[in-house]
Amino acid sequence: MATSEPVAGTHRSNGAEPLISFDKVVKRFGNLTVLRELDFNVAAGERVTLIGPSGSGKTTILRLLMTLEKVTSGSITVDGDSLTHMQKGNKTVPADEKHCRQVRKKIGMVFQSFNLFPNMNVMRNVTEAPIRSLGKSKAEAEQRAKELLDLVGLGDKTNNHPSQLSGGQQQRVAIARALAMEPKVMLLDEVTAALDPELVADVLNVLRDIANTSDMTMLIVTHEMAFARDVSNRVMMFDKGQILEEGPPDKIFSDPDQDRTRTFLKAVLEEH
Repeated sequence: MATSEPVAGTHRSNGAEPLISFDKVVKRFGNLTVLRELDFNVAAGERVTLIGPSGSGKTTILRLLMTLEKVTSGSITVDGDSLTHMQKGNKTVPADEKHCRQVRKKIGMVFQSFNLFPNMNVMRNVTEAPIRSLGKSKAEAEQRAKELLDLVGLGDKTNNHPSQLSGGQQQRVAIARALAMEPKVMLLDEVTAALDPELVADVLNVLRDIANTSDMTMLIVTHEMAFARDVSNRVMMFDKGQILEEGPPDKIFSDPDQDRTRTFLKAVLEEH
């Protein structure tokens, strides 16, 4: 019988130069250790889905990448730049906000909640950050926004405000907004969790299209297992802040090595 011990060693991705690298990352909240010396890499263009029970540390990984939380120890690198540390003279010190902001420009995130600006129409929601943070002209930002809103099926909603859109439409605007920042990696945190069931398919279809027609690197947290199976190159099963096992989706979903993975998948698939 398979044990439930975490896989030993460092979790690497196919020998390619990593776009994201976690090196012995520990995250504690008080006495609670959420991540335990976590090692893993994500290669450029790779789509990796994190699965596991609530509280296993999946969303914390995304929050660390967005610098919404700070590591307790260890380091994170994004596209060759440290997200957690910087050089000051001849010393390595914890990264300050200015350094984090620069590295974070390489990362886009779509949250469970849509976080759109209610006082701005759809066009301004998508163009505001590229104009302010990337220095794009209004014309350039609006041209790109139109392309992205067409991509997510909302090209006719540019003048609408968020309150005039369904939850699924708001989430698709949030996806367009994240893409407008031209990130090297997209983080997706349970992006359908707040949606009514009939709206989920539209959002997942948009993300499938992006995955299938681009080389966007994605790090995905989801309980939508059919979606994870469709879009992922690799699936990582988390439990108690560690990687229990990982592999191609067909392997993890059809023939996992760990009893804990089998139990978790059975419970999730019964829910759906």
